[in-house]
Amino acid sequence: MKQKFLIAANWKMHLPPPEALKNEPGNPYAPRKNIDVVVFPTFLHLESCINAGLMVGAQYGHEEPQGAHTGDISMKMLKETGCQYVLCGHSERRAAHHETNEQVAAQVIAALEVVLHPILCIGETWEERKEGKQEEIVKEQLQTVLNTLQTHSQLTAHSSQLSIAYEPVWAISGGDPNKPAATPKDAQVMHSYIRDLLTAHRSQLTATPILYGGSMKPENAEELLKLPDVDGGLIGGASLKPESFQTIVEIAAKLSTSMSH
Repeated sequence: MKQKFLIAANWKMHLPPPEALKNEPGNPYAPRKNIDVVVFPTFLHLESCINAGLMVGAQYGHEEPQGAHTGDISMKMLKETGCQYVLCGHSERRAAHHETNEQVAAQVIAALEVVLHPILCIGETWEERKEGKQEEIVKEQLQTVLNTLQTHSQLTAHSSQLSIAYEPVWAISGGDPNKPAATPKDAQVMHSYIRDLLTAHRSQLTATPILYGGSMKPENAEELLKLPDVDGGLIGGASLKPESFQTIVEIAAKLSTSMSH
């Protein structure tokens, strides 16, 4: 049976949509009863989003609790600010900040240690997919985290607070006519593969939510969310457009209601 849908709005280096900070009925970014809606603003806007009553996560957190890390913010600081979630290993940080699998694993552990819910982002580039290495890459990214988690047995009780976001980097980079669009079948095949890896590793991780982060939008949200191994979406561009994001949230809420009956 599916977990509760998680719909995450990653605003990246953009201002929050003004509608998000208005404590008014119909705010598409506000918490819901039957699905989890989480926003990921910049560090500068964490507090304003928290004060607006939103469920908030950070786009990144350093694994060390404090120290000589200019420009960074620790998981502990994020927790004390009021964050509930944090992204770990987003494809843009892996590419632009050269985050390694080991660093991402350390972030996940640091988040769990302070009872933040990490969303581990994994996925392959177009070059890797062309070479048929997509499963190898995803397995390596995920296995590094799972192996590290295994060495921290005291965190077993918190492993249920881990989510995965599959990001096919080639599906979200855009602008290259030589790259085919990702299909729902692509999503399901990889999500099923990730689910098998989780099941093989540890039984209590079998139900870990797996979000799709490959350009979910109003036009494809229903088809994607109906897939058996898709438990939500990590939304980029569409999350900055209140009407588009609201449509996705409403689709998830409708599907959640229909599944509960």
